[in-house]
Amino acid sequence: DEAHRLNEKSGLYANLGENQIKELIYGSRFNIFFIDEAQRVTLKDIGTIDSIRRWAQELGSSVTELELASQFRCNGSDGYLAWVDHSLQIRDTANPTLDDIDYEVKVFEDPNALRAAIVEKNRLSNKARMVAGYCWDWASQKDKSAFDITIPEYGFKAQWNLKDDGSLWLIADHSVEQVGCIHTCQGLELDYIGVIIGDDFVIRNGIAITDAGKRSSNDRSIRGYKKMLKESPEEARQITSEIIKNTYRTLMTRGQKGCYIYCTDPETSDYFMAMTQCYDESDQTVVSPYKGLNLSVVSFKEALPYQTHVPIYTVYAAAGNFSETQTPEETQWVELPEYINASQGMFVMRVMGESMNRRIANGSWCLFKAAPGGTRNGKTVLVQHRDIDDPDHGGSYTVKVYQSEKNIDNDEWVNARIQLKPDTNAFGYAPIVLENNGEDLIVLGEFLGVIAG
Repeated sequence: DEAHRLNEKSGLYANLGENQIKELIYGSRFNIFFIDEAQRVTLKDIGTIDSIRRWAQELGSSVTELELASQFRCNGSDGYLAWVDHSLQIRDTANPTLDDIDYEVKVFEDPNALRAAIVEKNRLSNKARMVAGYCWDWASQKDKSAFDITIPEYGFKAQWNLKDDGSLWLIADHSVEQVGCIHTCQGLELDYIGVIIGDDFVIRNGIAITDAGKRSSNDRSIRGYKKMLKESPEEARQITSEIIKNTYRTLMTRGQKGCYIYCTDPETSDYFMAMTQCYDESDQTVVSPYKGLNLSVVSFKEALPYQTHVPIYTVYAAAGNFSETQTPEETQWVELPEYINASQGMFVMRVMGESMNRRIANGSWCLFKAAPGGTRNGKTVLVQHRDIDDPDHGGSYTVKVYQSEKNIDNDEWVNARIQLKPDTNAFGYAPIVLENNGEDLIVLGEFLGVIAG
């Protein structure tokens, strides 16, 4: 079971044998591997479907693959499991919201409120606990009076689960005050789980950004990450991103009846608020994904596409290519102000950050025109690039002033150097410079103006 947790080496010091998958197949007449690749949570985990296929072929063993389509986890709600994958941006699913999902999800703005809710649920059957991403050092391991997880702005203090309890921390009478991590809760089920999402997973402009550097130095799950980052930075970022997302996926699916969430990062909290369409605990008003927008947003069936309405993409949905003829029915549509004539290819999205604040204030809803023709020099554009990181949100999508320098190559003008320039009165923003024709750059749209914000 849990074959995704297989390691290359065995033994107390991980120094025995050659490969656990190979040894299992070689040493048995028949094996059944239960595997969920989305639960790989350490760099040592080598269990993948491809690895099992490869070793089986090398050892002359035939393979039969079956899919376990469902299991009774999280109240048997496949919809909630799909929503978790969607919200963590592990994969796109048909469940971007919690509509018609029989599972309780709440987002808290104060970690103390989260703890109080879990303590109250625990009074029923001793089956409610808190867990967190491993973003805090385990100081209480040596000093039992020390606090590990501290969130000073809320006066929140808590300890990781006590070492003395070992694997029993989940059912120990006093452990509701403690916080578990990925290493102490896999394979265990509760009624309610409270999850603290740390700074290793944040949302910037709708894009999930992971940072293994925000994990605690005590975290064994990414040991060897820094060496890998030097040798193969792209592979290191990809693997650790999967591990971080899988970690929160595992934590968020430990409860049979409900999951309560607190995010240390405010923008990430807003994102999950919007994804859950839940109520704000302080004022009982619905938190809208269209915050700051005072225009009518309707479904495709209610809209007059490209007559009075154009597609609107929330900060999450903005992570995609836009084309002149795109009319996705699942997207919401916004009615433009009367002074704007809607036309094919227009769309609206939110711009976050301060790097363009002379033209676009942080959080403004902006109108763009997809696939603009003609020269782009001097124009403000929305661009995508697979390698660049924008200083505002770290993602590969950015809004900047476009400037190119051209050379003649085989009687054709080509871009020799492209600069994406900020337009801001804030310090610390430098142009993003792309050499060699900027072939990995895609201009998604031209900025037309701010319509709300």
